[in-house]
Amino acid sequence: MVKMPEIVGLGLVAIMTLAFVGAFKPQVSMGMSPVFWACAVGALAIIFYRKWKGKQEKKEN
Repeated sequence: MVKMPEIVGLGLVAIMTLAFVGAFKPQVSMGMSPVFWACAVGALAIIFYRKWKGKQEKKEN
């Protein structure tokens, strides 16, 4: 259960990389695709979640 955020984050980074290099059909003509930005936000959310959980565990100990 502890490794689940890491696995999801790794998947998001892989999809984000594929979207960045253009493996998916681009949905917008200028800028990055929405898939890229969705994965980037998801990975950032996982980073903040882990940081928040770490602070909670420190307070309990």
